[in-house]
Amino acid sequence: MIVHVPQIGRVQCERCPIRHRAVCAKCDADELAHLDTIKAYRSWKAGETVVMEGEALDFAASVVAGCATLTRSLEDGRTQMVGLLMPSDFIGRPGRATAPYEVVAATDLTLCMFRREPFQALLAEMPHIRERLLEMSLDELDAAREWMLLLGRKTAREKVASLLLIVLRRSTLDTAGGAHAELPLSREAMAAYLGLTIETVSRQITALRKDGVITLQGNRGIECGDLFALAGEAGEDFDGSVIS
Repeated sequence: MIVHVPQIGRVQCERCPIRHRAVCAKCDADELAHLDTIKAYRSWKAGETVVMEGEALDFAASVVAGCATLTRSLEDGRTQMVGLLMPSDFIGRPGRATAPYEVVAATDLTLCMFRREPFQALLAEMPHIRERLLEMSLDELDAAREWMLLLGRKTAREKVASLLLIVLRRSTLDTAGGAHAELPLSREAMAAYLGLTIETVSRQITALRKDGVITLQGNRGIECGDLFALAGEAGEDFDGSVIS
């Protein structure tokens, strides 16, 4: 069922919080007005499944708020988390009728949704959407290659720092170059995503806190006053090439 989301409500595209980062980022006023007539919001609570792997995927969508996980399953029942969807990230591909991954809301999640067939028609009518979708697909490819490096070559400390950096860089930066965010994943989910044990993830987060790189606030809150320092712990040059 399509619902209006209380914490966001239905907003015009021009006022959308992901307006300048989402698939509609290059759209002009007329194109935004058209999108506004065919979009719909839907929300899921943390832990709810958005779509199962292999199910019909009859929509395309942008994440407006919250975070979702992407998971693949093997024939013997083993699963692997293979990605995170954060605000402005896109779900769905032209010409693909089934979901290649299971998508689960890691936190309360809001999507701006379009039915798949009308969205595919938009790609022919609106080159700005087509160009932006290509850019986002190439960025996703770069991120996947960076993630291969992380899983294959980085130390446990670098892996944890890299994941924290991903989350923080997707939050709003302040003028001092720092950032704060709510971690969308539990320690257990972080361990599964990074290929580490829960104990190792907890030790590395504690070590980063003791070394003054991050500050923890409650169960999920994290703050970093110097993203350059965190990038160094992640083994990255802070030049925009960090995984996102």
